[in-house]
Amino acid sequence: MATIELTKDNFNETLTENNFVLIDFWASWCGPCKQFAPVYEKASEEHTDLVFAKVDTEDQQELAASFDIQSIPTLMVVRDRTVIYAQPGALPEEALQDLIKQARDLDMDEVQKEIAKQQAEGDSAAEQ
Repeated sequence: MATIELTKDNFNETLTENNFVLIDFWASWCGPCKQFAPVYEKASEEHTDLVFAKVDTEDQQELAASFDIQSIPTLMVVRDRTVIYAQPGALPEEALQDLIKQARDLDMDEVQKEIAKQQAEGDSAAEQ
């Protein structure tokens, strides 16, 4: 599956309809982004069950700002509408494949429980 272009118009729909989305925040003038593009494209062809998306930070400044993207490329992995990874920097192919494997192996029920626990702890700390 080829990568899809995400915009503020299709972003929420894409994340709602797909439980595993990788997002590459990039710009055409960015050298590291150009180096990472073929690695990302190759991974998208190998993992056809996942959604690989790209956000052009120049065209979609509002979307990039909403995720506080400070540096590009930034790779984000979203599972079940939860960001489980977000790091700037172009990954080599082996690191991207390892990240995808780790993201696949993650127990999302445990992740959701931990998020709920942290939110509850934050709420009780705020009340004191």
